[in-house]
Amino acid sequence: MPFQLRSTVIAAFAFSVFMAAAHAQDPVAVDPAHHKVEFENDQLRVIHVVFPPGESSVMHTHPCLIAIGVADGELTFRLPDGSTRPAPIHRGEVIVVRQPITHNPVNNAGTTHDVMVVELKTGCPK
Repeated sequence: MPFQLRSTVIAAFAFSVFMAAAHAQDPVAVDPAHHKVEFENDQLRVIHVVFPPGESSVMHTHPCLIAIGVADGELTFRLPDGSTRPAPIHRGEVIVVRQPITHNPVNNAGTTHDVMVVELKTGCPK
């Protein structure tokens, strides 16, 4: 393989690995100011997520999860494709997310977003 082609292939591979890693960022590692581990074992991890008004996170990924609203709140999720979607939750509401999600949460609401997230390590619920 000619040197120039080999360099291009290597650069493309490195870029794809970098992009995969960027999308698979652990929320606790990249945003400990908003994500606090409350419990963890080999099957699940419980994270307390708190976003005061006007605050945002960075792009990160959660595996399948169950979210439980501690207080009423609404975030806007920025998605990797550049789109956004509202993410409201009410106190006591339970939301099951049946596939991994990559997002950057933003709190544009006037209230603090407070939720417990149970990340499932052993697969997604049906």
